Amino acid sequence: MTAQSSGRGRLILESMTRLGESLAGVIHVESVVAHLVVTINELFEPDGLTIALSEPEHINPRIVEAVGPPHLVPPTTVWDAFRAHGVLSEDPAHAALIMANWANPPKAWMGAPITADRHKLGLVFLARNGPELFTATDLAVLRPVLAQTAIALVNSHLLSLLEAGKQEWEQTVDAVPDAFCIVGREGEVRRANRAFADLVHTPVEEVVGRRWEELVPDGAKQAIARALAYPSAEEQHEVKLGGRLFGTRAHPIGRRSDRYVLVLEDQTDKRSLQDQIAQSAKMSAIGQLIAGIAHDLNNPLASVAGFAEYLVQTGEDIPPRIVEPLRAIHQDAERASNIVKNLLTFARAQQGGRRPLAIGKVLDVTLMLLNNQLLAYHVQTKVRIDNDLPHVEGNATQLQQVFVNVITNAAQAIHSSGLGSTIFITAERWLDGLAVTVENDGPSIPEEVADRVFEAFFTTKPEGEGTGLGLSICHGIVTEHGGKIYLLDEPIQARSGCAFRIELPGSDSPFLAPTITPQEPQGLRVLVVDDEPHILHYMRAALEDWGHSVTVASDGREAMHIITNESFDVIITDLRMPRVGGKEFFEILAQRRPEAAQQVVFCTGDTVDTDTLSFLENVNRPHIKKPFSLGELRAVLSEAAGEHSHR
Repeated sequence: MTAQSSGRGRLILESMTRLGESLAGVIHVESVVAHLVVTINELFEPDGLTIALSEPEHINPRIVEAVGPPHLVPPTTVWDAFRAHGVLSEDPAHAALIMANWANPPKAWMGAPITADRHKLGLVFLARNGPELFTATDLAVLRPVLAQTAIALVNSHLLSLLEAGKQEWEQTVDAVPDAFCIVGREGEVRRANRAFADLVHTPVEEVVGRRWEELVPDGAKQAIARALAYPSAEEQHEVKLGGRLFGTRAHPIGRRSDRYVLVLEDQTDKRSLQDQIAQSAKMSAIGQLIAGIAHDLNNPLASVAGFAEYLVQTGEDIPPRIVEPLRAIHQDAERASNIVKNLLTFARAQQGGRRPLAIGKVLDVTLMLLNNQLLAYHVQTKVRIDNDLPHVEGNATQLQQVFVNVITNAAQAIHSSGLGSTIFITAERWLDGLAVTVENDGPSIPEEVADRVFEAFFTTKPEGEGTGLGLSICHGIVTEHGGKIYLLDEPIQARSGCAFRIELPGSDSPFLAPTITPQEPQGLRVLVVDDEPHILHYMRAALEDWGHSVTVASDGREAMHIITNESFDVIITDLRMPRVGGKEFFEILAQRRPEAAQQVVFCTGDTVDTDTLSFLENVNRPHIKKPFSLGELRAVLSEAAGEHSHR
């Protein structure tokens, strides 16, 4: 063996060793190719080196590396022949193949496939301009180099598939609306989806490794502990988190049962629907009973009221001192009769006569009727009624019944418990209507009872002192008036006790005092964002008819794209839209274009949802309620344009 051949052998061995060591920790295809280029240049010193890798979506391999002058890169026809024969060397058959497919081939060439398990992963082509030819020994050296490369490429492909599978799994579990996590033997969270992280208000990357007891509030720990202690696919344990009701259950993983999948399914809407169905069935079942009771009560009430009125109007010999008591008897008999009628109305879902009402007068009459009872209970009232309240379209007797029931309940609670002494009554503006809050500084309502206060026949009073129908009837009356009645979490004015809030929409009757229409702006640039094509059409036609320039978008995402290229004087956006709704759109706008956020007008048909109301109050932007008139649209446009002109 000559010194030259011995040195060549050492070079080959060292290069192969370095390549193997270099490829051992490589996971990216680009790095594999880079190490291959270094090794080939060390071993063969070609003038041109072309590496192509196969891709499923392409017929020909894709060139990923081309070293040397362009004329040494094989044309497509050579790649086709290369792919068909597998090896290119300088034997006569391959030379003829090269000459047939390459107009000006290099003087020396050599090529071989990168193969794994009979699958061609790629092709490598070496070329020289000089007289030194590639030999069969060179080809024999090149093949193990490419074999090592093939192993690295397969590993890289497998790691890519593993990473893609991991990402796909994470995206899949994050798309599941139910919150779930994997809990280990010691109670540690080993994996969780985004819904679970959001539920416990912890970034998803910080959930893993912590014990589940550290993540959930104290009120939920007992139910979750029971679920983990007695895992079952059928049995659920109820838990409250963030004001929502969840059914939680655990599923063991594997036979060892040292890991569990803990699932928390939001059942708030389902339970609400079940409660509504149960309430509807209950009301249907007692409808005939109420009708019978009403009939039996109306007969004596009719005679009491009739005689009282007769005596007052015709009894000239009646002593003056009993005239007022007779009138009180007549009024209370009529009120009782109306209450019975309201029971029928509630049971049969019928509406009474409506007219525009001043809620202040309804409250005054109510307090006048309850005056003696409040004095007997030693309860005082503090009343604040705002002067600019809108009228409501309602039945005076029905609304009076609501206020009588809520105020009487508060007075009875104070009297029976010996706690507190005052009922606070506030009437104030609320969106396009008004809200009446009745609160007391007496006892509070326990949390376990709060969810049932409007349930028919449910009462906390001793047997014989309450029917459990009062608040249920109030709920029906307020709902029939298009409003909402609910129990506040805590009183506003009183330090303790409980508070009920009654929200009613304003009257659309022309009887209301006309508003002064501001001077109409001209030539505004208006962006309208709504997912209803008919609304976009209607608003665009109206606004353009008034001389404004109008652009429309179907949701917040499209609107943000438009705003990046254009500016507007007014932006009218719906609140509820698919993909990016009005709320999210406004929040993004406030971050990226705060000046544009001050041009937003909200348009919504959802003005009773608590979250919607809270959002509109917090952002303090103009809004109009669907369906709206053209006059309302003109007014809010003028308001928004006026704000813009004063900035």
